[in-house]
This record gives sequence, structure tokens and C-alpha cells, in this order.
Amino acid sequence: MNEKFLKPYNPQDTEKCIYDMWEQSGVFNPDVCEKEGLVDAAKEPFSMVLPPPNVTGVLHMGSSLMITIEDIIARKARMEGRKTLWIPGTDHAAIATQSVVEKKLEKEEGKRKHDLGREEFLKRVEQFASDSHDTIVTQAKSLGGSLDWSREAFTLDEKRNLAVRTAFKTMHDDGLIYRGFRVVNWDPKGQTTISDDEIVYEERDTILYTFYYGKDKDGNKFPIPISTTRLETKFGDHAVAVHPDDERYQEYVGQTFDVEFLGEPISIKVIADHSVEKDFGTGALGVTPAHSMIDAEIAQRHGLKMTQIIDEYGKLMVGPEGIKGKKSAEVRPLIAEKLKEAGLLISEEKTKQNISTAERTGGIIEPLPKLQWFINVNKETKHGKTLKEMMLNVISPNAGDKKITFVPERFENIYSKWIENLRDWCISRQIWYGHQIPVWYRGNEIYCNIDAPKDDGKGEWVQDSDTLDTWFSSGLWTFSTLGWPDVSAQDLKEFHPTTLLETGSDIIFFWVARMILMTTYLLDTIPFKTVYLHGLVRDGQGRKISKSLGNNINPIDMITKYGTDSIRMSFVIGTQPGADSKISEEKIKAYKNFANKLWNITRFVITNTEDFEGNAHEQTLEDVDQSLLKEHLDFIQEIDTEINQYHLHLAGEKAYHYVWHTFADLILEDSKLKVAEPGATKASRQAFLIIALSNILKTLHPFMPYVTEEIWQLLPQKFKQEKGDHQLLMVSRWPAINKKV
Repeated sequence: MNEKFLKPYNPQDTEKCIYDMWEQSGVFNPDVCEKEGLVDAAKEPFSMVLPPPNVTGVLHMGSSLMITIEDIIARKARMEGRKTLWIPGTDHAAIATQSVVEKKLEKEEGKRKHDLGREEFLKRVEQFASDSHDTIVTQAKSLGGSLDWSREAFTLDEKRNLAVRTAFKTMHDDGLIYRGFRVVNWDPKGQTTISDDEIVYEERDTILYTFYYGKDKDGNKFPIPISTTRLETKFGDHAVAVHPDDERYQEYVGQTFDVEFLGEPISIKVIADHSVEKDFGTGALGVTPAHSMIDAEIAQRHGLKMTQIIDEYGKLMVGPEGIKGKKSAEVRPLIAEKLKEAGLLISEEKTKQNISTAERTGGIIEPLPKLQWFINVNKETKHGKTLKEMMLNVISPNAGDKKITFVPERFENIYSKWIENLRDWCISRQIWYGHQIPVWYRGNEIYCNIDAPKDDGKGEWVQDSDTLDTWFSSGLWTFSTLGWPDVSAQDLKEFHPTTLLETGSDIIFFWVARMILMTTYLLDTIPFKTVYLHGLVRDGQGRKISKSLGNNINPIDMITKYGTDSIRMSFVIGTQPGADSKISEEKIKAYKNFANKLWNITRFVITNTEDFEGNAHEQTLEDVDQSLLKEHLDFIQEIDTEINQYHLHLAGEKAYHYVWHTFADLILEDSKLKVAEPGATKASRQAFLIIALSNILKTLHPFMPYVTEEIWQLLPQKFKQEKGDHQLLMVSRWPAINKKV
């Protein structure tokens, strides 16, 4: 017996060496596995992309959970003999990354990006992204991620840039990408547009004001009272909308009233629209077309004009002295006071309101009319359906081989409802870091192509200064990482659609939906066959992990203290698909004890089988051991089924229970007597112990790769005599569960 087993298992002494051994063997690469005869050609390949972590810092608990889940699934597929590809990569996360570097620049050097200029500033961002990338890769490896690093991608590298430019031109040529003047979510702090999905709603105290706009030239008060929490936007109102069935206001519908709102002339038309809730507030809605997406849609239906009265810095562009030029929040109480003085304010009521803030900067969103680039989700495509229809078809019962399955299934309804209400996607951003829009201008000429226009001596072409929404490039992730736009790429033909996408349930709309949009349109297929969604990681008390609570657990600290296998098991056990999981240091420590238990079990089995000779799989077993083997193979069958159904929590729990309570507590205790008996009884039990320990290591390997691989490397050869066994446990064949006993 190797003398290492005489000491307790120490993960710190082995984990880096084990990972280096895996990496140097090349078996993370499916092509190497195939070349070495480790792939069963009759089995369907397995492919999966890693949701690319943002290059804004380090991996957090959610990312660590994600890598653990995906690694378990990938390792199982690889051990089954499937040609297994798991692609790593990182996301440039344009707004987030630029924001971090801007704050760093201002804090450390007292400078802003414009002080450096675009080129120099981007060098700083790229260096930060590179440093962060290296940290993330190191952490992913520490967690045991068996990713094919030879295929690593970055959403802003040259290959992905070609894919982005190709996708943009294709969609632009087909009329799906257009430039239009529309109301968008504007972040005054970040000075850029953001998508609906990048808004964080914060409940705050506010005041609901009920008032009359003002009086006409004859001194007549506007006849309909309205309510709002944003008095400052009323300078830009062009209508009051009421429900068509609201009898209170029927006599006014169709009339236009010219009044003054705090000295500013406004023309208000009373319109009837079914979107108005007649039982909410006064039943009348002041329509501000330039500063509300909902109001802009009403205005479009009724042919109303749009007047911008708030600028890009959130300041009033109109109004009397003391109001014009000030920010929205500042002028609101001032406007209320002036309305009160004029006898126009009816009431002020304290209330709660969800305020829209930018996820990355915390700035309060101002809906503004801007000339931006959009993807039209309601226009019929070359496939004869709109993008929305194509996105919904993938969850239709009649989708056939274009069907996507969600795990848990309830997310299908959440997905479909979101798609049904999807607006045109604003894809342009007013930031420097990212994929610059592949459109050039010269006078009234516009040129859109994959490559820049050539100099023809007729004047200089100037490229659009905006960059693309990060989700545009990450929406291409499953196929841009496999060689697209080269449709003949071997990886694309062999591994796409990918088998599985595993990600957090909180980005089902950010990313999952956009990948489905891009893939169904550009490739006329699906990006993945199954979507497995995990929930948030919470602390041991079920609270959301946050800096303010001080309850964050650094996964690398826990790895250093208890070993990677411990944190992996604590992530999985007790965590159902789609449900939030609880993590605590106590839970992690408990699974360090399990790793030690497995180490001690191995020492017992090796010690008590030292004199066994021959192949355990060819040994005739006595009835009691035959029964134990049948029970053992039933256990493996259960684990196999649970993993295949993505019930990793159940697989982990059952493996833990069998190893500790059945194998260690019962079988090994009974074996102390059996191996003491001479002859067939001893040989039979020894053969069973050898087979069972070998299978236990294989079954636990996806969950606890380090301790199982370390044990495998130290085992005598007699434990590695089943067909498909390899010098590396990682590519040894998954236990046979259909053999006769």
C-alpha cells in the first residue's frame, strides 16, 4: 500500500498536481480523446459552452456553482465515451468593464477617459480585462473545470469580431437592423443607452401629485385632473388619454386645449385609448411622448408629436427661471410649490414607486428620444416568420428537432411571456469599449459591410462611433465559438446545436433569449437542446449574499481551507434545478469529512485485498456478495438516471448516503469478518470490494474529481481491470450497469 494512505488526505498537497496532470494529458480536448481511442463513435457527441464570466473582477459564488454543475455533467459525458467538448471563454462586458476602469482612473489619477483619448483609454481597459481574465481562468481551474482551453474564446477577440460584423451586415441587409429615432433607456450617469434587461428596479418613497395643467387665455382651468410622480415631464405633454368607456370624460374626447403649464404654452389633446385604466387614479393619463416608452407607443397610435424637454444629463431644457437647467429630482418640489401657488395642485400623496436604475452605474434612467440602432423583432424574416415567432416556436410542442427543453419546465412559461412582450432591441451603446458598429458615413452616403470601405478618392469615410450592446456578441456564443461564419468548420458541423446550456435563471432574458434569437435567424436551427437553469447562491440563513450584510464567502478561500471537492459537494447537495441554494462554511467543512472518509475507506479496502490475485471481475462471487453487487449496480443505475435527468442534488445525496452509510458503515464492517475467513468466502468478498471501490471512485469522480483521481493514481493495478479503465480516472469508462451478476 502506498504510504500516502498512512496520512490523512490533504487536498492542498495534491490538487494543483492533479489538475496539471489532466491538462498536460490533453484529454480536455475531445480530438485528443478520439485520437487515443477514448471515444465511442456510436454515441452522440456532447457539447456545451461556458457562460462567459465578465472580465470585471473575480469569480463569485454564483459562477463557482455554475462551473461545478457544468463540470459534473461534462465529466460524466466524457466517462461515458461521448466526444465531449466544453468551451471556455470570457465576456468583455462593455459597460461594466469600462465603468470599473473609469472609476479606477478617476480615483487613482484624478482623470476622466476624455483626458486620455479613446485609443489610450482603450489600452487601459484592455489591460484591465487581460489581468482579470487571467484571474478568472486560474479560479476556474482551481474549481476543477475540465474545459478545453485550446478552444478558449473572448467575446471581443478577432474571431468573434468577424462573427459580429457578419451577423450585423446579414441582419442589416435583410432589413432587421435599422437606425431610428425612438425613446430609449438613457443612463445620464453612464452617458449611454441600456436595454430593458439591464435596468434594476429600486423601491423608493415618492409623492403622487394630482393637479390641473393650468388655464387657457380666457382663464379657464384645464377640465381634467391628472396624477403623476414626475411633474417635471409635464412640460412635454401633448395629450391626456382616457378610457373610451369612461363616461366622466366623454365630452372632452377629441378636443384640444391650449394652456400654460407654469408659463410654458402646451397644447393638450384629449384622446381615448384602451391602455388607460379608468379605475386607477383620476382615470386620466398625461401623455409625454418623448419621455416614456409606453407614452411613445400611445403617441404613435394617435399621431402625436414628440417634444424632448429633458437632456442627456437629466436636466430640464424648458421652464421658468429656477427650474430650467436643473435636474429632475431638484425641480419636482419647486414645480409642486408653483402649482400650489396657482391653485392648480389638488393633492400630494406619499407612495412607493419602483425607480428604474442602471445596473452598472446606479444612475436613474431617463427615457429619452434618441437616434439609435435597433433589431426589429416584429418584421417578417427570410424564414417567413418574425423573430418573436421564431423565438416562441422553439418551445412549441410541434417544434420537432428545433425544440428546446427547459429544466425546470416552469421557465418555459416565463420565457414565452417575456418574448410575447418583447420590444425592438436597441443594440447601440455610447461607450468606447466594445465592437464598433460596422457602418460608415460620408455625407449622405451610408456604407455597411464586414470590412471598412476602400479609399476611392471621393472623400473620407467616418465609422459610426457607437459600439454594440454586449449581448449582441454573446448572443452568437454557441456558434461563433465553433467557427461561424465559416459554415464548413468541423466543430460547427460536429457540435452544433450544443447539447446543453447551463446558466443562472436570472439571465434567461439577457442571454438565453438573445442566443435563441440569433441562432434561429442566422443558422435556422437552435443554439442548444436543453437549458438547465440554476438559482441564486444564498448564505446559510437563506439571505442573498451582499457586501452590506458581510455574508459573502470567497470560494477560493474555502478551497484553500477545505479543498475543492468539499465546496463542489456543498454546492450540489440540496440544490434543485431553478432553486436558490444555501452555502455556509459549516456545510463545506462537512464534505471535507466525506473526502477523508473516502480516503479511509480506500485504505481499508487496499489493506484487506493485498493478497487477492487475478481479475476481480472474473472471480466467482458467493450468493451474499452477488446480492451486494446487485444492490451496488442498482445504486449506480440510480446515480446514472439522476444525472441524466439533471437531478444532480439527488445523485449527490444518494452517492453520499451509499458510500458512507451502506458501504462504510455496513459492508466494510461485515467485511472485517469475511476477509478473515480463508478460501472462497474471502476471495469473493475481496473481489466485491475491489469492484465496488473502483465503481464508487468512478461514480463520485464528476462530483469530487480531485480526491477520486488522487486515489485512482495510488491504487494497485488490480483495481483497474474493467474494460475501459485508463491510467486517468477522468477518462476511465463510466461503470457498466447492465452486466450480469
